Amino acid sequence: MKNKLYSILLLAALAIGSHNTLAQGSNLQVVVKNIKNAKGDIRVGLFNSEENFLKTPMDGKIVSAAEGSVTVVFSNVMPGDYAISVVHDANKNGKLDYTSLGIPKEGVAFGNNALGSFGPPAFDKAKVNLNGQDLTCTLEMKYY
Repeated sequence: MKNKLYSILLLAALAIGSHNTLAQGSNLQVVVKNIKNAKGDIRVGLFNSEENFLKTPMDGKIVSAAEGSVTVVFSNVMPGDYAISVVHDANKNGKLDYTSLGIPKEGVAFGNNALGSFGPPAFDKAKVNLNGQDLTCTLEMKYY
């Protein structure tokens, strides 16, 4: 009876372990280049739908700014399409600041180095596809 119970527990443990292995995602490394100074923070947002793009990231990272470049890693990201946005929050107020004409005062970058015309790019232009493999995206910060 004990052997039967141990066998059942072992099979259950193996099933749980294999399920966790299947559910693991990949790493998305975001390298942000062309950062003009070390003031403030670099805020990186990861968005999984057009509806929440630039509103509510599914994940976000904040790192101290460094002149030149910084790297952030999103771990265990499931396969799919994700848009990336980056803000150089130089004054650490938690948001992107604009001029009276609506032009960003702080640096910005988007997935695929996408640029919008008269505003941010669309989700489809800023998205990258994770297919189960680790991915590195190199983005160039833009200052206006």
